[in-house]
Amino acid sequence: MLGSLLALLVSLLLVGLTASTGARFRPDGWYRELSKPSWTPPDIAFPIAWGILYLLMAIAAWRIYMADDSAWRSASLAAYALQLMVNAAWSWLFFGRKQIVAALVDIMVLLALISVTIALFSQVDTLAAWLMVPYGLWVALALALNATIFRLNKA
Repeated sequence: MLGSLLALLVSLLLVGLTASTGARFRPDGWYRELSKPSWTPPDIAFPIAWGILYLLMAIAAWRIYMADDSAWRSASLAAYALQLMVNAAWSWLFFGRKQIVAALVDIMVLLALISVTIALFSQVDTLAAWLMVPYGLWVALALALNATIFRLNKA
């Protein structure tokens, strides 16, 4: 029981570290000046959505970590860790470096890694895989938003 609780806390800490780049590199005057599509979610939606998604991700990863040791479990955790790193890079690229194209490439890679992670998770724990689906959907929306911002601001 104590080991399980500790594993959950570590999982929460890892998503917290990932989220910290989003807290450090935030929308600023540059972002507000960009042309954005009419369907851009309001600014308040992002921290609320990400808070929920990071919690779901942490629970999903915890469930995978607590599963019986197997090659699927190891591959799942490796893919999860890799997508966390790519996730953390996006805010730095987009808001920190103001590199819309680099952020677009990053988020395309991120969505692919999330898809791989979900597929791997499904081999270990079906619920864990489903807990990652809202994250994949939100990142797909974010990818469309990033791509549209690029298109609208090419000049």
